Amino acid sequence: MGEVASLVRAPEDTLWAVIATVDRTHRVADVYVSRVAALADRTWREQQVRAYEAFLRAAREPVPHYSVTPIRRADLPRKWKPLPALGFLRGRFA
Repeated sequence: MGEVASLVRAPEDTLWAVIATVDRTHRVADVYVSRVAALADRTWREQQVRAYEAFLRAAREPVPHYSVTPIRRADLPRKWKPLPALGFLRGRFA
């Protein structure tokens, strides 16, 4: 008989967050139910930043870095809303 594989299901309150980091400031850019969707969003955001990187450096704006991590719904700020890929321009990194 074959081995029985156990599937561990994540609790329903666990999401995957795309985290934007500038210097020591971290913001939840967006949240997803699946890690695959969060990784795709991170890739898209990195492409957007690369496309405008020369402009950002010329304007002396910080270039954000993106990562993906699990997050609980309860850990999201109360008035949280998604952060645009270039939403940190002109001090709007919030």
